[in-house]
Parts: sequence; structure tokens; C-alpha cells
Amino acid sequence: MGTNHPLPWLNLMVAEPFYLFHFLTFFSYFIVRSSATQALSSQFSDRLLHREIQAILAFLVLTVVKLVKEETWEAFIADTLFFAKGFLMAVALIMDYHLALCYMVGFLVIFVLTQQPAYHELGNASQLTPLQLETLLTEGNTSRFWLVEFRALCSSRCIRTSRFMSDLSITYSNKNFSFGTVDLGHFPNAAEKFGISLGVSMGQLPTYILFDNAVEVSRFPEVDYEAKASTPTIRKNLLCRHFELDRRLIDYVSGR
Repeated sequence: MGTNHPLPWLNLMVAEPFYLFHFLTFFSYFIVRSSATQALSSQFSDRLLHREIQAILAFLVLTVVKLVKEETWEAFIADTLFFAKGFLMAVALIMDYHLALCYMVGFLVIFVLTQQPAYHELGNASQLTPLQLETLLTEGNTSRFWLVEFRALCSSRCIRTSRFMSDLSITYSNKNFSFGTVDLGHFPNAAEKFGISLGVSMGQLPTYILFDNAVEVSRFPEVDYEAKASTPTIRKNLLCRHFELDRRLIDYVSGR
């Protein structure tokens, strides 16, 4: 997972409606469970407790696995909430299917009304409009190379990878190599200009394009125009290899 310490970021989560509503929904189960204890038979209570323990243990195992595998806290939190919803629905269904239906409706409302926040720190990357990007690419006094992430923060995939450019820019930016992000959610008309489809089924968000003196030399994911884009899992080390960031940094340091 990313090296950034999560605690400051977790403090901000309290003020985010997405996380606050999820917390209140999960916490409500304890209230319902406590209220229903006296109405349930001892045999049913023992069976329910057994299922709750199983759900908690399975949830903890999956959480540990995701903690090791995920590169960002945004992706880890998204997966953790997904598993928590599944286990809560399963346990609620054992208690009463009406309760499970209420939670299903509640999570649907949260999905419609709120959105998981993206990582906001830019590192050494620049947040650009399409016009600013075009100006920077065509000016002769800027960096030779620009690696630009085109994203739309209405996409959960973009949110999960939203800290990659910040981390990469801190490690690899120099006078010869700059990083930037363009939010196509704010500028959808620019998507066609850069050959990016905003359709979810096409899997082209986020798209990373490397420009060399204003000319596109590489992009990820690569697009087969006779089919839809390939959609491999985006990881920082994959981006490093694809755009040869280590080699380019060595070339810059050695003066080549």
C-alpha cells in the first residue's frame, strides 16, 4: 500500500458524507441487535451469534489480505466497505429479511447521494485544464516530457488510483519530466481530442499519456481501436515499467 501515513487522511473521513453515512448504517446494526435480543429465543440468539462470529472472522481475513495487496488507502477502504456490506446483509438476512431489505435500500441511497472522495494531494503534479495543458506542451521553455493522467472523479477506478500521480511525481519529477492531471469530468469535450472514451464499458479511465515535446509517444491503457481498451489492473510499478520512469530518471541524473 502507499507509503503515505493514513491517520491525517482518516481524520478527514469523519467530515465526508460518504464515510459518515456508512458508519451510521453499520452502527445501526448494533442498536437493532441490542433491541432484538430480548425478543429472540435463546436458541436463535446462539445461532445468530455463531453466524456473526463467522462473518467477523471472514471479514478480518479478507481485510488483512486487501491491506497487503492494495497499493492505496482509497482502494483498501473501497474494498473493505464492499465486504462489510456483504457480511452485514448476510447477517441481517438471518435475523429478518425485512431488515436486510432496509439495509439494501440504505446502501443504495448512499450510493446515489454520496461518492467516495479522491486523494487530494498533488505532490509535484499540476492540476490542469485542457487549455493549460496545450499551452504547456507547446511552450518551448517547459519540460520536454509530460506524463498526464486523464481521469474523471465520478469513476470509482479513478478514485482508487487517485494518489498514483502524486506519489510518482514526488519520486520522478525533474526539470526534464513533469506530471499533470486533467479531470475530464469537468472538461468532457476534451476527451475526444485526446482519443479517450468516457464510456464505463470502454475501460479508458483513467488514461495516462506521455508527451515528448508535445507529441504523444505512449499511453496506458493501450487502445485497440477495433475493440475496446484493455483494462489491466493499474499499479504504480506497472506505470513505472510502461513509461520507463526509472530509466528516464537515470538518464536525467547522468546528463544524457
